[in-house]
Formats: sequence, C-alpha cells, structure tokens
Amino acid sequence: MDELLREALGEIAATSTVAILKDVEVRWLGKKGRLTSLLKELGGLPPEERKARGQALNALKQAIEEAVDIRRGEVTRAEAEARAADERIDPTLPGTPVAAGRLHPLTRVVDEVEDVFERMGFHILDYPEAEREAFNFDHLNIPADHPARDTQDTFYLPDGNVLRTHTSPGQVRAMRELTPPFRAIFPGRVYRCEATDASHEHTFHQVEGLMIDRSVSIANMLSSMMTLLEGVFRRKVEVRLRPGFFPFVEPGFELDLRCMVCGGSGCPVCKRSGWVELLPCGLVNPNVIRAGGLDPAHWEGWAFGLGLSRLVMMRYGIDDIRWLMAGDLRFARQF
Repeated sequence: MDELLREALGEIAATSTVAILKDVEVRWLGKKGRLTSLLKELGGLPPEERKARGQALNALKQAIEEAVDIRRGEVTRAEAEARAADERIDPTLPGTPVAAGRLHPLTRVVDEVEDVFERMGFHILDYPEAEREAFNFDHLNIPADHPARDTQDTFYLPDGNVLRTHTSPGQVRAMRELTPPFRAIFPGRVYRCEATDASHEHTFHQVEGLMIDRSVSIANMLSSMMTLLEGVFRRKVEVRLRPGFFPFVEPGFELDLRCMVCGGSGCPVCKRSGWVELLPCGLVNPNVIRAGGLDPAHWEGWAFGLGLSRLVMMRYGIDDIRWLMAGDLRFARQF
C-alpha cells in the first residue's frame, strides 16, 4: 500500500495542467482505474484478510483523492497566473458587441395603438383565439344562415369551437366582465379560411374597440378613430366614411384610408381603387348589448374593428400582407 501511495503521489505532483491531472485521477480512481481493480479483487480473498485489505485500500483511495484536490487548486492557480502574465488586457477597449434583435413591424404598431388608447382611458383586454361559436356568431347578431358561418370562411375545431374570425367576440365578453360605463380595446390574431393574395391572408391581426355609456355618438366614435390614425401615422390622414352593413352594429359604416402604398393611384393592396378598407364601425346593435347582459334601454355603445395588418402595411408601405406572417428574418430586419 505504501508503494502504491508513493507512486500515485509522484504522478499527481508531476502534473502541470488541470487536464493532465484529470487523466491521472481517472487512471487511479476511474471505473477502470488501478485502485478500482484492487477493490474488485476483495471478493476473492478469505474473510480474515478481506476486512484489513479493504480498510487499507479505502485509506489509500482517500489519500489519493485528497492529494488530487490539493494539486487541482495549485495547478488552477498556476494556470490563471500564467494567463495573467501572458495576456495584456486593456480595460479601455470596447466590449464585444452583442447583436440585438428587431421588433416585428406588427409588434411596433400594436404597441403604438395600445399607447394611444391607454392615453384615452381605454382598457387593454385579451380574449381566446379558440372561441365558442356562440360568442363568434350568435351573440353578435349573426344569423344561423349567414355566409360567414360556412366552412369556406371559418376554421371549425374538432371540439365544436372555432378559430375566431374577428376580434368582435370581445364586445360581448367585455360587457359581461366590466361594469359600465367603460371603454376597451382587444387586439389579437384572427383566422379566415380563404385564398391569400396581396391584401388577404388566412391569419392576420385586428383590434376591436368598444365604448359603453348612457349616451354615445357617432361623432365621438369618429374622433377616437381619427385620434388613433393620427397617433400611428403622426400626421393627418385622408379618410372617407361610407355606409356599411354589419350584423353587430346599427347603423354601420366603413372608414376607408387613402392607400399609402400607391398614394391613391391604384395598386394590388387597394384593389386598384385608391382606398383601403380599414375601420368597419358603428353603434352597437341592441341585440348585442342584450347578449352582453346589459339593458339597451339604459346603455348604448359604439364599436369598431381595425385591420391591424393593413394598418401596418399603410404605415410602412408594405405591398403584400403575406410578408407579415412569413417568418422571414430578412423582412423583420428592415424595420
């Protein structure tokens, strides 16, 4: 045992790096090491010799482990001192630059929209994308035979729910959750089972706005929407208001924005019309107010549904909506 200990200590003392020390440690204490082999031989010894030899081998193992630990500390310090002596460190040099990511243009515009409405006292709410059919259609005064319910427009899930086709279900949910009067917006992703082109995508983003009070007006609704557009574009924009039909508002309107991709001359984004349908809106239908658990005799409301994806296209001059969901980092790095 004394001879084995002297041999092991000699090898440990001769090591000059942590890597070499590790090799020595494995050679003596590893699964196939010399000491491990000796311990395995204990089973073949007579009982009277096994105990004494086992105690000696364990004492030898402990001594080697302690020597390895001491030498590891010495070698580690020596290596650190050697590096410090060889390397010249200039603390005034700039650090290694870290590449920062970019916010997607959609994320940028959503943040700006939320900021505008928060300053006007609106709640920012979030609702599920997998929605009950009642909230997506029935409670919004959409009849059972309405074309929007057909499978060519709506993604139906195996559990009977649907992928929401608009953010409008938030109207009913908000009326059931909040105590009026209140104002709120609900931005989020929506889904339509339709063919894609430069201005249509099966997955896109909207933001729904809702105000419930004792008395509301179309003028107040238009003022809020213009405040939003001017806040996002940071200037006055050209719009037009025209009648529109939506089951969940009465009367209903379409607020169109002069196409900022082509300047109104006509392009695939605006379908060659020079105008982009951006903000369907109107006064909340009494049937929807009832579905929200309120009495339309005492409460009124206005609502709008803003196409966030199209707003992003107008803001940055993007000529194809499919870029927004393409997942191409080259696209995101431009903004």
